Amino acid sequence: MAKQNVAEQFVDILVRAGVRRMYGVVGDSLNPVVDAIRRTGDIDWIQVRHEETAAFAAGAEAQITGRLAACAGSCGPGNLHLINGLYDAQRSMAPVLALASHIPSSEIGLGYFQETHPDQLFRECSHYSELISNPAQMPRLLQTAVQHAIGRSGVSVVALPGDIAALPAPEKAVQHALVTARPTVRPGDGEIEKLVRLVDEADKVTLFCGSGTAGAHAEVMEFAGRVKAPVGHALRGKEWIQYENPYDVGMSGLLGYGAAYEATHECDLLILLGTDFPYNAFLPDDVKIVQVDIRPEHLGRRSQLDLAVWGDVRETLRALNTRVKVKTDRRFLDRMLRKHADALEGVVKAYTRKVEKHTPIHPEYVASVLDELADEDAVFTVDTGMCNVWAARYLSPNGKRRIIGSFSHGSMANALPQAIGAQFTDRNRQVVSMSGDGGFSMLMGDFLTLVQYDLPVKVVLFNNSSLGMVELEMLVSGLPSYGTTNKNPDFAAIARAAGAYGVRVEKPKQLTGALRDAFRHKGPALVDVVTDPNALSIPPRISAEMVTGFALSASKIVLDGGVGRMIQMARSNLRNVPLP
Repeated sequence: MAKQNVAEQFVDILVRAGVRRMYGVVGDSLNPVVDAIRRTGDIDWIQVRHEETAAFAAGAEAQITGRLAACAGSCGPGNLHLINGLYDAQRSMAPVLALASHIPSSEIGLGYFQETHPDQLFRECSHYSELISNPAQMPRLLQTAVQHAIGRSGVSVVALPGDIAALPAPEKAVQHALVTARPTVRPGDGEIEKLVRLVDEADKVTLFCGSGTAGAHAEVMEFAGRVKAPVGHALRGKEWIQYENPYDVGMSGLLGYGAAYEATHECDLLILLGTDFPYNAFLPDDVKIVQVDIRPEHLGRRSQLDLAVWGDVRETLRALNTRVKVKTDRRFLDRMLRKHADALEGVVKAYTRKVEKHTPIHPEYVASVLDELADEDAVFTVDTGMCNVWAARYLSPNGKRRIIGSFSHGSMANALPQAIGAQFTDRNRQVVSMSGDGGFSMLMGDFLTLVQYDLPVKVVLFNNSSLGMVELEMLVSGLPSYGTTNKNPDFAAIARAAGAYGVRVEKPKQLTGALRDAFRHKGPALVDVVTDPNALSIPPRISAEMVTGFALSASKIVLDGGVGRMIQMARSNLRNVPLP
């Protein structure tokens, strides 16, 4: 058997760690690794048009599968392009291994062509970033990187000079058993008992849930039922907690709706479950607060806590559900459910008046139709900006659908690249990219990746010919909008020229048929919908403290907008509420 080189050993370790594909753009320093991938049948090289797409795609794949995903960039400018997508993966807690190939090892530090220092550059957006400068460091260094990414749910970066990758791997190299799954973490009995006392002593408890409630839906519902607690959520908690939730009071934050804000401020005890909700202006400062999180560094960095609980949400609630006293007083819960339904009723009319005749098309109408027509297990990837608003208020989670976006990092141009990674995990699952014209055009070159691999991603383009969120930021700051208008082409014509299905929609009556036809098409498709740039959305509560930075822009974002099918769920939940 021929002796392995470092690149081959590198690829073998990724395969052992469960990596199925590596996204990237080929280049000279990367060639030994790409050639090793070519010669193995256990991992695929996915050629994208921009390395930023590679990192976003890997991050999305990791979020869909829960497994380690990988991306790569060649030396200097190539791997630098990875950084935005890696920041997003790190902040989304997606396990991603990035290979940053490097200039010849003998030239490092001498100002060589395309020289950068990737082991230093990526430290802020990773848990681990190191340089392989000698074959003897393999495989231990890569194994360490893999376990950082999986164990800490984030990014690891390995910088590998091309000449080192081509050298023979060390003989009798130690390869230990790789950790490829995370354990559950149960809080200690002392913390559980303290939390039980706080819950039992409180008359009015509210739960506010984030992405850390993934896999804990049943436990959250049981706990809320025992203590008669309203359940609100952050945007990243929507897909995990909103469905089949008789205690739902909506979402708080800049894109919020319903009674979540009131429920978190009018309770005696607020329990934050698996959320690193960043907007502390929406959190109370005069009620007792408990936070439960698997990441101890998240505890207390947004709010002053009365109790910090380090542990997995599901395991924590399993312990609580057997110990807390069952509350019988539903008055607080029922009052919040009524407020929630009333709040949704108040905005529904604004979002439904004449929408089927209004041109340019209301984007709310587009999102509503999309929600109704999409598959029950569809994956939605959502561009940052106004698409976040429409996804937050119109997409209906059901326990099968996934909603992925740059919700923590807030990058433009994320939806199309994330759709690529999501679609590669399952070609038979419907993947819909909710793209804004600004974000789509930024990385539009990777629409060609859909065509090249015949990926059946459906791009629904909300085309208002502007950077809508940025324009709002300017307006609420008292500045005239400037540099926010896009002169757009016919994106559907571009899609057809690229070899994909493309249709342009300018009238509401065309929308349903266009979406149905695109969904029936077996390959990639783009629906270019000309939408109203003046359609905006107001958060649930505005205060002076919110009127700073991004909050300033969102605090006055709109007067028209809706909540889609959520009103149906709110009305349904009211059936069990006694009449006053």
